[in-house]
Amino acid sequence: MQKPLQIHFHQIDPSPAIEARIREQCDELEEFYDRIIGCSVSFGAPHQRHHQGRLYQVKVHLTLPDGEIHSTHAHHDEHAHEDPYVAIRDSFKAVRRQLEDYARKRQVHVKSHEPAQQGTVVELHGDMDYGLLETPDGRQIYFHRHSVLDAAFDHLHMGDEVRFAEEAGEQGPQASTVHPLGKQHAPG
Repeated sequence: MQKPLQIHFHQIDPSPAIEARIREQCDELEEFYDRIIGCSVSFGAPHQRHHQGRLYQVKVHLTLPDGEIHSTHAHHDEHAHEDPYVAIRDSFKAVRRQLEDYARKRQVHVKSHEPAQQGTVVELHGDMDYGLLETPDGRQIYFHRHSVLDAAFDHLHMGDEVRFAEEAGEQGPQASTVHPLGKQHAPG
């Protein structure tokens, strides 16, 4: 994602375990569709019922290149959503279905679970926000600044090794995601 994940807790104390589960679910969405720009998740327990436990409510908002997706799954009377992890699972399932429809309508490449390829940075054009990778078999692959994970484009150097996912671009092969290898690329 180009923007950091935002998690908001409402009418409930923040929980590291809940936050970790939300992050896992967001990672799975990004594995499925790598063009998500941002994700915001609201987690809360707004309803205290008299004879039963709290019902948890999870709202997921995805920002995409040309649209947005919101979780629309209502949980108001579902006994199962007294379990926060079930509420998280169900909300993310609803968003995943919408994301699948979104990708299908736009005929945009959806990541397969093929192993990532490795390559070497052979050109960088920081002023124009792109570079080229070279694969072990000598092919050159275009990549854009926004394809580099963790906003690490400015930390790349000629000769750096990367993992990448390839897709067909308008003018040839391009990397949909680029993951710099090595700790020197962690954004500071």
